[in-house]
Parts: sequence; C-alpha cells; structure tokens
Amino acid sequence: MYYDEDETVSETAFTATTAGSAAGTAAGTDAAGGDRLIAGRYRLLSRLGEGGMGTVWRARDETLYREVAVKEVRAPAGLGPGDITRMYGRLEREAWAAARIPDRNVVTIHDVVMEDDRPWIVMELIRGQSLADLLRAEGPLTPRHAAHIGGEVLSALRAAHAVGVEHRDVKPANVLLAEDGRVVLSDFGIAMVEGSTALTMTGELVGSPEYLPPERALGRPSGPESDLWSLGVLLYAAVEGLSPFRHDTALSTLRAVVDEEPPVPTRAGPLAPVIAGLLRKEPAERTPAGEAAEALREIAHPDATTTAGARVLADSAGPATRATAGPDAVAAPPRKRRTVAFVAAGVAACVLIGGGIAYALNGNDAETGTGTGSGLRLSVAGTNTTYTGSCPIPEGRAPAFTATFTASEPTLISYRWVSGDGSVVDPHWRTLSVGDKAEPTKRDTVRLTAYAKTGTLRTGMAVELQSPIRTTSNPVPFQITCTG
Repeated sequence: MYYDEDETVSETAFTATTAGSAAGTAAGTDAAGGDRLIAGRYRLLSRLGEGGMGTVWRARDETLYREVAVKEVRAPAGLGPGDITRMYGRLEREAWAAARIPDRNVVTIHDVVMEDDRPWIVMELIRGQSLADLLRAEGPLTPRHAAHIGGEVLSALRAAHAVGVEHRDVKPANVLLAEDGRVVLSDFGIAMVEGSTALTMTGELVGSPEYLPPERALGRPSGPESDLWSLGVLLYAAVEGLSPFRHDTALSTLRAVVDEEPPVPTRAGPLAPVIAGLLRKEPAERTPAGEAAEALREIAHPDATTTAGARVLADSAGPATRATAGPDAVAAPPRKRRTVAFVAAGVAACVLIGGGIAYALNGNDAETGTGTGSGLRLSVAGTNTTYTGSCPIPEGRAPAFTATFTASEPTLISYRWVSGDGSVVDPHWRTLSVGDKAEPTKRDTVRLTAYAKTGTLRTGMAVELQSPIRTTSNPVPFQITCTG
C-alpha cells in the first residue's frame, strides 16, 4: 500500500475538491480566513494545507472575481534574520522565474506579492487530486498509466529546465491530476531551498528524503539531472506502491539513497529500464531527458509507435525484453532469475568502431572480444541474433548472448549487461570471481524475449565492466521483429 509520511500536508496543497472546502477539512484545518485581504486583492477563504514552509489557502481574487490558491511562505524555525531575508528574496525570484515556464503541465503562477515582509505566491487553483491521493486510494498504477503521468511531468521539467528553473521536490504529492485531464506539476522553486541548507535549517529534512537525489543528499551542486532522479523515484513509487529508498528514519533513508541500489521492481514491466536509467547514482550517467520522454511516450501510447529504428517493444502487460542468467553470475542482491529490459530510442543498427576491438559474423551467430590490459579477457558471443515472427519469442529461437571472462590470476569483477547504444538494461552491477587455477574462465548467458504486437528492435548486447577497470565490450548486433 502506498504511504508517505512527509506528504500529509502538501498532498492537497494546490488542489480543491468539487465541494471546494473539502481539502481544507481533510487536512484538519477548517478555519476560514474571510476577513484577511492580501495585497488589497486576494481574500483568504479557507486553508487547503499547512506545512513547514507555509500555508496554502483557497482564496478569491477580488479584482478578477476568480478563485485562486495562495501560498503563504514562512521560514523554518531557527533561521537568523539575515538568512530569512535571503531565503524570502530567493523564493520570490524563483516564483517569478517559474511564472515564465511555458507549459500546460506547470501550475500557472498569477502573482507574487509581499505582505508582512514575506512573499505570498498566487497561482491557479487546480480542482482534482494529487498523485499521492490516487496511489493511497487505489494502489499502484499500471505501467502504461504511470508512463502517461511520468511523460507529462517530464514535459513540465524540460520546459522548466529550458528557462533555468529546477524543481527540486518532484514527488507524488506535487503532481496534480486535474479534473480536466491535465497532469500538473506544482511547487516549482518554492518548496525547497537550494543545496544542503534545505536539509539542515531546522535539523529536519524539508521535503521527502526518499525522493532526494544522491548529489543533493551529499551537499553537492544539483542540476536538471537531479530532477530526473526524482522522476525515476516517482515512477517506481507509481508502479510499485512505495518509494524504493524509504527506511525507518530520514538518516537511514538518505544513506540508502546514496549507497544502495533500489530493489528490482516487480510491477514495472516496460518501465523498468526507464526507471533504472533515471536512478543511476552519477548525474552524468542518467538517461537524458529526451530519450526518457520518447520511451515514456511509446509505453504510454504503444499503438501510436512505428517500427523505424530501435524502440521499446512493450505493452502494459510486461517488460520489453526479458533474459535469464546463467549459473555463474552472482547478483546483488541474489535472485533466481535476472530480468533485462531495453530502452534503445533512436538507435539504428549498431556499427562497430575501431580501437582494436574485433567481431565476426558467422551465419546467425556473432562474437566480440577484447583484452582489458589487466590480465582479464572478455568476449561476448551471440546466437539466434536475428528473429522475425510472433512474440513472445519461442524459447528455442530466442537471441542468446554469452559473456566469457578469463583471468590469469584471481580477480573479482563487477559488470552489467548493456544495450548497444549504452543504455543500461541490467538494473544492478553483477559480481563474479574468475582466474582460479582450477577454473580460470567463467561465463554468463542471457536470453531475450519481447512482448509486443508489432515492431522492430535493432541494437546490440554488450558487457560493461566497472572493475577491475572501466571498459565496455563491443556490442553484438541483433534484431527482433515482432509480426503479431
């Protein structure tokens, strides 16, 4: 069941039910503000939510005679006067920056006014519910539904990043599902302050720690890739029903964000590689926003895709590709079967590049190999590398790939399977000990299948080594065409 202890206040922050005041009642605050007029224009009607960064009110614009949401911003307890002044000034600037984001999926900011020496943010009142509300009421979403919501959120983030605005608090409570069908991302630039200050101003975490990217948890500079991490956590929570890094305390949650790999999702289906690509610890290694948007679009609207180039072969029923691992591979954490899924947007047939790496095609088989320069040799061979027919692929005709590792001395290696364009398809690094005198060589085999009505996936399989050195084998090209 979905739950989020940090979202009990903000989940209805910018939404209102059809009855208007029900959201305020649900938050336990039924006090009216009808006698309070902000900036001589905005009359407070009722509270919609309250949290550490302020109170959100349902209000009436007395000039344009419309209902709006007004966020009364308050500094966290414990800040000095100078810090409060700087914080309010930054929040005001960021609110105006967010008002310039040209996207239907971003909550519209109408005005920013100063009252009682602090900013009040005036924005559209969204009638509907938050994604947090939906998950709490109905449980996990299908991959297709989650992909649709995730694609709309990503559209908002890309529009924001284009004008230099980072969200920094992407989570289900800030994704609003409007009654008119829109998916709207709220709280741009106003829910959290930049950098480590957001973690330590009051000794508590401002926001939800399980959605925080590793670089921000470590106090490092953030960027657009940080929002992509949070989107990956949101997608995981949407299909699995809970966020992947949540622990009993904020500190243990942050430690998991920094040090642990997320549990392998069991309900994600074709979303699994998208989530894995967004949840890479290093920001530079995360799937670019454009590629993620294309993958989400194809998962959300599979009937609208074409067969040109490489694509996600999937529907909402299951993962795009699946592979079972040979007995030599050791997973962390261990599991009986490895699942490998592909996102290979915009990639045509793999082309081999020089550098001394060679491959050979032999009928329907292929092989690549390379020496690593550290006494370790890696080769990847493929069989049944071209398939055309109905999907799922019959087991005897499925493309299969075997990585062979040989070392002259005992060596612990860390590796993962990747697609030919570099997109990670294996959600975890694998470990294998090779180079024993009695057994200097070990192998790992994966077999692929695909779930799709029609379509073509044309890419390659390769192995990426993390240790003892970082290198990637040349991909073995393959093609899967599902004909229905």
